[in-house]
Amino acid sequence: MIRLYNTLTRSKEPLKPVVEGKVGIYACGPTVYDYFHIGNARVFIIFDVLRRYLAYRGYKVTFVQNFTDIDDKMIKRANEMGISVNELAERFIDAYKEDTVSLGILPADHHPRATEHIPQIIDLIEKLMEKNLAYEVDGDIYFHVDAFPEYGRLSQQDLEELDLGSRVGVDHRKKHPMDFALWKSVKSGEPSWESPWGLGRPGWHIECSAMSMQYLGATIDIHAGGQDLIFPHHENEIAQSQGASGQPFARHWVHVGYLNIDQEKMSKSLGNVLTIRELRKKTDPMALRFFMLSAHYRTPVNFSGEYLDQAVRALERLNTVIYNLKNALTRVTEGNPDHDESALLSSLAESRVRFLEAMDDDFNTAEGLAVLFELAKKTNIYLNRSEGQKKEILEPILTFYEEIDSIFDFIKKDSTILKKEVEELIAKRDEFRRSKDFASADAIREELKEKGILLEDTPQGVRWKAIT
Repeated sequence: MIRLYNTLTRSKEPLKPVVEGKVGIYACGPTVYDYFHIGNARVFIIFDVLRRYLAYRGYKVTFVQNFTDIDDKMIKRANEMGISVNELAERFIDAYKEDTVSLGILPADHHPRATEHIPQIIDLIEKLMEKNLAYEVDGDIYFHVDAFPEYGRLSQQDLEELDLGSRVGVDHRKKHPMDFALWKSVKSGEPSWESPWGLGRPGWHIECSAMSMQYLGATIDIHAGGQDLIFPHHENEIAQSQGASGQPFARHWVHVGYLNIDQEKMSKSLGNVLTIRELRKKTDPMALRFFMLSAHYRTPVNFSGEYLDQAVRALERLNTVIYNLKNALTRVTEGNPDHDESALLSSLAESRVRFLEAMDDDFNTAEGLAVLFELAKKTNIYLNRSEGQKKEILEPILTFYEEIDSIFDFIKKDSTILKKEVEELIAKRDEFRRSKDFASADAIREELKEKGILLEDTPQGVRWKAIT
């Protein structure tokens, strides 16, 4: 049974979808005014893998992730760049798609945009006004939080103690300081749409409620996002969605923990905002994907160059064992397993069980990865033994890794790439040895060793293999 931590109840709960065998996930997507950063990437990667895992476990998953393509930040950035808001959105939606492909993130089943759902947004606002949960002030429409007794439940804060934080506009025309905008009347130079209240545009929060209802119904199985969205965004989504429908908005609220850079919060003022566009120039995006999955999703993580280097080496060790399995299968014998081989098959069966247990227990990718590395050690011992290996042992191990990679998706698909990389380094080492630059030759040996590859100098030439 899959259990997920529910932010609303602060406890792990069994996954019980509205419709048995089907799971609808709504994940808050980017505001497309710039390249997305490494903190965003953690959220996107985590929910990509959660989606894949649920599909692996047999669920039919519908994954919806929006693009916020009208927003105060977008209007400001478009004006700075001298282009329209629509041009800005198209530019950075294309950039988002390019960067997520590099990270192995699958496209959502639906990528709705706020500007393409204005009728649904207006309809939802009208329902809230009919129920006296929203009111008009000079063409602006606000949600009245005092009229929704459950407001503050997700963030577990008392209404009177809630902080007027980011994106909560201070406006003395409001009935309560925490009332939030559902519709904003037109201002000079801003995009606008016709509405019963005059020209204007939607507020930030209302789009997610309208679009999630459009594609997933009144109640979502899983609503996903970063921890920073708990308040006010997700709190406001609950109020406006449940206020309109009278039904629970989401069965599970799943939030990803914060990511810091070198022990500091990422911020423009500190100059430490790292975009995926920048990082792609410096490192393998799959190593970054691996790094994000090496900690439990709710745990705050610290990113640094050192930790990323560790992820690069760890991922190379997994890629090496996959390559060696494939390579060994080209020259193995067939036959019944001996005692030691039967023990390895038992370890494989145990690894499969432990992997599922880890992932079913609140999506513990860190523990799931630990299982893969433990099996890799035992597999490498078997691959390195002097006696011949058997097809009946190697095939099920390789099949298991390939199954799991359908979830994690960070193993190189072409094993010849790994072979080429290793052989290029070996050739460079041979050149150093011929020129008697033994220090440089030894440095390459150590570099390969750190990547999980052992060199053996033999009379027939240099041989290489994975090490445990």
